[in-house]
Amino acid sequence: MSENKLDNESSPYLLQLAQNPVHWHAWNEESLGRAKKENKPIFLSIGYSSCHWCHVMAHESFEDEEIAKIMNENFVNIKVDREERPDLDDIYQKVCQMSTGQGGWPLSVFLTPEQRPFYVGTYFPAIDSYGRPGFGSLCRQLAQSWKEKPKDIEKAADNFMQNLDKLKQFPTPSEIDKSILDEAAINLLQIADTAYGGFGQAPKFPNASNLSFMFRYSKLSGISKFEKFALLTLKKMAKGGIFDQIGGGFHRYSTDARWLVPHFEKMLYDNALLPIVYSEAYQITKDPFFRMVVKKTLDYVIREMTSSDGMFFSAQDADTNGEEGQTFVWKKREIEKILGEDSEIFCIYYDVTDGGNFEGNTILANNIGASSLGFKFGKSESEIQNIILKCSDKLLEVRNEREQPGKDDKVITSWNGLMISAFLSGYRITDDSKYFDTAKKSIDFFESNFGKNHILHRTFKNGEPKLNGYLDDYAYMANASIDMFENTSDPKYLLFATNLANYLVTHFWDDSTHGFFFTSDNHEKLIIRPKNNYDLSMPSGNSVAACVLLKLYHITQDKQFLEIAKKIIESQATAAAENPFAFGYLLNVLYLYYQKPTEITIINDKNFELVSSLRKKFLPESIMVLVANKNNLDALSKYAFFSGKEFQDDKTNVIVCKNFSCSLPLSDLSEIEKEL
Repeated sequence: MSENKLDNESSPYLLQLAQNPVHWHAWNEESLGRAKKENKPIFLSIGYSSCHWCHVMAHESFEDEEIAKIMNENFVNIKVDREERPDLDDIYQKVCQMSTGQGGWPLSVFLTPEQRPFYVGTYFPAIDSYGRPGFGSLCRQLAQSWKEKPKDIEKAADNFMQNLDKLKQFPTPSEIDKSILDEAAINLLQIADTAYGGFGQAPKFPNASNLSFMFRYSKLSGISKFEKFALLTLKKMAKGGIFDQIGGGFHRYSTDARWLVPHFEKMLYDNALLPIVYSEAYQITKDPFFRMVVKKTLDYVIREMTSSDGMFFSAQDADTNGEEGQTFVWKKREIEKILGEDSEIFCIYYDVTDGGNFEGNTILANNIGASSLGFKFGKSESEIQNIILKCSDKLLEVRNEREQPGKDDKVITSWNGLMISAFLSGYRITDDSKYFDTAKKSIDFFESNFGKNHILHRTFKNGEPKLNGYLDDYAYMANASIDMFENTSDPKYLLFATNLANYLVTHFWDDSTHGFFFTSDNHEKLIIRPKNNYDLSMPSGNSVAACVLLKLYHITQDKQFLEIAKKIIESQATAAAENPFAFGYLLNVLYLYYQKPTEITIINDKNFELVSSLRKKFLPESIMVLVANKNNLDALSKYAFFSGKEFQDDKTNVIVCKNFSCSLPLSDLSEIEKEL
């Protein structure tokens, strides 16, 4: 008799279910082969560690002995961590969306032994409720149908497969011109919430790439309302409950339109993407508020989400002891006891009341300025800010003594790539070397691992790799490596990015549809080979790959990179204009392509003030490389980007190239600005 097989898995999510009475299997040849051998349908359950309703369904159904018995007798039960196997999640989410009009997690799919879906849904209660069938009775019905009505099962599976086949995209390429950007910006603004920021109504997600596009379009068009909207959104988010006011970092999304009540999980990718756009906001405005948000977010990641060997963990749960947000909320009397005489100022600043704003507790959110509070209490703005900072530190100490939410400590390569880029963004606007050092330690691990294995892996747990990488892993890490190269000019990072790009072209490219597959040509064969072009909670691998290839072309002059980048952009341009919300990152790449990147070479960092000033400028259409030493310049001289440029030991020179024309070496900031 089969038993639960999850004990030896590395995923924290799968390990959470290792003691279930359900005889869970991982997705592997053994479990798939067992289904065929025993002619049993597969029940596939896909979730992730910080998923609230995954935990609810596990508690209600998978811990129930009676339901487990039905499952064990009639199905081969397979558990998948969607973050380990995004390919499986992508395929069967599409099936769910086609069948029910929506998707989500936990994803519950019933498959034939050949992996063909015949019934799909998300969360099912243990018994009939919420307008949903009870999971136990559903299992009984489907088991009976499998035995007594096999033709009905096959018909349902055929229908799903036919619909999946229709999803194959053969886009019509379109010309890349400013009208695409114009249409996208106008359409995006039409769904903007001009009162509270963000797009649409509740629930609201951060959508960092769309805000970055607003900044770029505003610069291109000269129309300030786009920039003002993005800045409004970033202010509202950072002052709301979606931002952890005392611990730093962003929660997943807001359940309301005002950014007050979050879903309390913290995902690494949000805390990577958002510091990048907040860094851009600082570059545009020089408002120290935006720099503070960047620092608090990155400091949170260093403090709570970084392993001893310099890699970044995946997520923190929303729940503590089964209660959403328990770790993060406060009672007013608790704050008064901890802070004493300073509590009045703190409570007004963060809107802490006796009744609270969330189930009798308070989620800290700031709706009043320090200057207004200073006027009320006869203190300067800086005095108020110092009091708030001191109080926050005290509360964080107390909060750290509470039971903490669960942490998914597996390392996902693609998300680490995003995080490396975020730390480098933070380094550029703060000049704080700890952010650079953190980024370098992480990328050096992945560069070394790739050098040894000639592939990227999807995940690591305790330093041990698992699963071959997907499109996102290669694209995001290549982008991070270019970012590191721009900051160091170390040729090894350019080589790393180039090798990753070449691997993508060789093993992922599909010239028939002008896009990259999500899986490589040597990946496990599934019912379809998935492809995804949408920039939603994270940018699509295709969008990031296009950015990588475009930048690499300008650095290396490898025309293959430009041709493929252009094909991706052209194939998605019309869709991006019509539905910009789903193509935020691609629009930023389209902007870069349309503007023809400005190539900026800073030679020698002796004049650090000049280097720092240039880094703090908003130059989204530029590729800016700092060449810190002569050896690097000599090694890079084979590339046109660096050819003919000289290193002077006692001077920092800047060369600006546009449209195949370069300036003379410049050392005065005002002269450089004229060329930008």
